[in-house]
Amino acid sequence: MNSLKDRVAIVTGASRGIGLGVAKELVSRGAKVCITARKPEPLAEAVAELGGAGVAVAVAGKADDPAHQDEAVATAIERFGSLDLLVNNAGINPVYGPVIDVDEGAAAKTMAVNVLAPLAWTKKARDAWMGEHGGAIVNVASIAGLRASPGIGMYGVTKAALIRLTVELATELGPKIRLNAVAPAVVKTSFATALYEGREDEVAAAYPLKRLGVPEDIAGAVAFLLSEESSWITGQTLVLDGGVSLGGGL
Repeated sequence: MNSLKDRVAIVTGASRGIGLGVAKELVSRGAKVCITARKPEPLAEAVAELGGAGVAVAVAGKADDPAHQDEAVATAIERFGSLDLLVNNAGINPVYGPVIDVDEGAAAKTMAVNVLAPLAWTKKARDAWMGEHGGAIVNVASIAGLRASPGIGMYGVTKAALIRLTVELATELGPKIRLNAVAPAVVKTSFATALYEGREDEVAAAYPLKRLGVPEDIAGAVAFLLSEESSWITGQTLVLDGGVSLGGGL
C-alpha cells in the first residue's frame, strides 16, 4: 500500500465526496496531498480527517480562478517539495433540464469549471513541475459524458468535452506526463443527491451490481491510474458504473 510513497498530489474539490475519498486513498498509499475547495472550514476538517499538516494542506478558492490555481500549485511545492500528481475532480452542475433551453451564462460557467479549469490546472502543473520531472493526472468525468443524460444534459456535454480533453492532452504531453479519466455513474455524495434521494433502491435496481457507488469505489481506481502500476496507460477513460451502462439505465 505504499505505491505512491513520497508523491505529492493536488486534488481539487476535495473537502467532501469523491475528492475527499480520493485524497484519503492517496494518503493511505504514502502520498501527501494539497486539497482545494471553495470553503475554508470544510477544508480544515478534511485536513484533520486526512491526518493533519504532516500529510495534507488545504487551499480555499474557486476551481476556475487562476489566482487560486497558482496559489495551490505553489503551496503544494513549497510545503511538500514537488507536484507529481493531479486529480481534476472539482465540478458543478448548476442547471437541470433540456440542453436546448439552458441559460447561456450557466452553460458557460459549467464549461469553465468542468473543462477549462482542468485544462488550466494541467498547464500550471506542467509548467511548475511535471514538464521537467514527469507526473500523472486523472480527470474525473462521468458516464453522462458517454451517453445521453436527460435532465443533466449540459453537465454531460462538459464531461464529454473533458473526456476528449484527456485524449488530446495525453497525446500532447507524453511521455513525461500521463493523463487518464474516470467516468463514474451515480455515486452516493451530496453532489449527486438529487439523482437518488428517496428512491435509492429503485435507481440501484438498474445496476447489475445492485448498488450505487461510494467514493471508495472511485478512489481506488484513481490511485491505480496515478501509480506506476498503470505506467503504460494514457489517454483512457475508465468507466466505473456498477455495470449500469450494460443494460441501458441511467
